[in-house]
Amino acid sequence: MRVNILKRKISLRIKRKKRIRARISGTEVLPRISVFKSNKTLYIQAIDDVKAVTLAAIDGRKMNVKANKEGAKKIAAEFAKILKAKKIEQGIFDRNGYVYHGVIAALAESLRENGIKL
Repeated sequence: MRVNILKRKISLRIKRKKRIRARISGTEVLPRISVFKSNKTLYIQAIDDVKAVTLAAIDGRKMNVKANKEGAKKIAAEFAKILKAKKIEQGIFDRNGYVYHGVIAALAESLRENGIKL
């Protein structure tokens, strides 16, 4: 890809991210579940925005999962276990400016299947 096209795609994602974050915020009872997707892996965090604290996090590199649908299902299942251990049953899904399609949609659906209400 040309550099200008790549910069434009990133800037448009950041604009979408800011629009989303202006409307949602997490608390200790109802944390914001934020997703970051790189070309190689996925990262998920449960964040309490009131105290500015990360309640739970998982890194796809440590689990050796790729940023595809199968990897998203595995990492979401493991993250749901971590959330349940911390007695968090529901959250607000922050797709972080990414389109709700493919990997991001598979991750959200897998969280729901594993008992986390989004």
